[in-house]
Amino acid sequence: MTTAADVLIDTLCDWGVEIIFGLPGDGINGIMESLRKRQDKIRFVHVRHEESAAFMACAYAKYTGKLGVCLATSGPGGIHLLNGLYDAKLDGQPVLAITGAPFHDLIGCFTQQDVPLDKLFMELCVFNEKVMGPSHVENLAEQACRSALSRRGVAHITFPNDFQDEVVLSESRSSRNVPHHNSDEYFRSDRLPSDDELRIAADILSAGEKIVILAGRGALHSTDELLSIAELLSAPIVKPLLGKGAVPDDSIYCIGGIGLLGSRPAQEAIEECDTLLMVGTSFPYIEFYPKPGQARAIQIDTDPERIGSRYPVHCGLVGDSQRTLSRLLPYLRKKNDKRFLEKAQESMVEWWSLMKEQGTQYSHPMKPQVVAWELGKQLKSDAVVSCDSGTITTWYARHIPAKRGQMFSLSGNLATMACGLPYAIAAQIAYPTRQSIAFVGDGGLSMLMAELSTCAKYKLPVKVIVLKNNTLGQIKWEQMVFLGNPEFGCDLEPIDFVAVANACGVNGFRVEDSRDCGSVIEQALAYPGPALIEAVVDPLEPPMPPKIKPGQAIKFAESLVKGEENRGKIVLTVTQDKVRELI
Repeated sequence: MTTAADVLIDTLCDWGVEIIFGLPGDGINGIMESLRKRQDKIRFVHVRHEESAAFMACAYAKYTGKLGVCLATSGPGGIHLLNGLYDAKLDGQPVLAITGAPFHDLIGCFTQQDVPLDKLFMELCVFNEKVMGPSHVENLAEQACRSALSRRGVAHITFPNDFQDEVVLSESRSSRNVPHHNSDEYFRSDRLPSDDELRIAADILSAGEKIVILAGRGALHSTDELLSIAELLSAPIVKPLLGKGAVPDDSIYCIGGIGLLGSRPAQEAIEECDTLLMVGTSFPYIEFYPKPGQARAIQIDTDPERIGSRYPVHCGLVGDSQRTLSRLLPYLRKKNDKRFLEKAQESMVEWWSLMKEQGTQYSHPMKPQVVAWELGKQLKSDAVVSCDSGTITTWYARHIPAKRGQMFSLSGNLATMACGLPYAIAAQIAYPTRQSIAFVGDGGLSMLMAELSTCAKYKLPVKVIVLKNNTLGQIKWEQMVFLGNPEFGCDLEPIDFVAVANACGVNGFRVEDSRDCGSVIEQALAYPGPALIEAVVDPLEPPMPPKIKPGQAIKFAESLVKGEENRGKIVLTVTQDKVRELI
């Protein structure tokens, strides 16, 4: 006999879903039984926290392009999913969340775990419905999968507990509910700009003298096209964080990232450009774009709603980045004036020299840049690197060069902590033979570090590199540099991450000396199973912006005057960094 839960899982299988990340609970016991019976068709990955399940579903979608699916029980289980689901929403990833609900005839009557998750998820989802009976499940599941994939967002189904075990009978259908009237496929549109729109864009680019290409998440599969256009237009390429893998950092056209975590050459090029080509990006920090009126802009995006949302656009091209760039190429004329590009390239040589110097300095305590630099040197050509949020993101952005064939991701627009390890687990499950790295801070890792046991449970050879500085560094420096206040409330009670890793069944390593960093990373990467490196680093090393603005310097000085406890050491560290940068 086929139950309503069986129909749900069978429908997901028809849609090509192979993995569900989740945590069992009494509100989804019927679904869990269906998963047990279908272990040969679909894999259930048991996590230690529902938030991790949502992060993993989001990361799985990011790294594979497929539908990510997570499962949680009613009430608190569903609530725990929210942070990871908002990560998916804000970064435009197709994710299906399935939650349990109380017995259908007790909903709204103060029964246990009676949280109206469909109402709670309203703002979050592109599709959000409650199962109304066993014959409703197939229709909802089909539509949920289709909506998540076609609209690149979060879909949600909440499933009353008692309905899950009910047998689906043909006579239980309403008269208008024709069996199997849905399709188990969605059809992607090849909507592309018209020839006239492409000519307008080409005319703007042809008239430009100082062109910058801003390549984001939507350009990750457009590497060859981006490099071809950069060569034609003599245009440097700048990358927001989600676009880190769009072009390799060793390309002569790549001049680093944009924003507080970006490079000086990129910021200077943005400040000087007269034309901006935005490809698959809606980088949120509008203060780092050219000043309005400074540059003429062309934006390529699959979502017309995003075009013009960050910078005034003279020509919007709605379509897939790779296909649109391919169609734009024949309309472009080669530019022979390379002075703007060459200036950026010369600046980039100096920038990489500075990054190498910071990444190879031997000091005590060890600098965080050293760990990132050594890791970057040793990554395999197909490595998948997942980062967390905090000061860790600065070292990831600047000191781990992206190579062609590697993949990179993090929480972009949500910028949430705790995602790094779940992301890396999802990447390892998606690509079992590839190297999967979690590059995380001690603040982020401590939030969901129980997932180390998930690595051990499934024998996933994830490598976790945790930079331990015993502080919430990003918040500390924001308090000082942006607000002019001494740091407060940012210190973390030290955790022995090696001991935690060993307790979870993960091999732990520790490094405190810069001279040992490379060899310890080599040992950990070579270990055949899951491994963690606790890298003890300088808590006073600031994540300096590429160019310090006068207002930031004033606020920083104010924080010291107000009584910053470590002001002497901080001034010395910052002074040494700036002298090194100037030299």
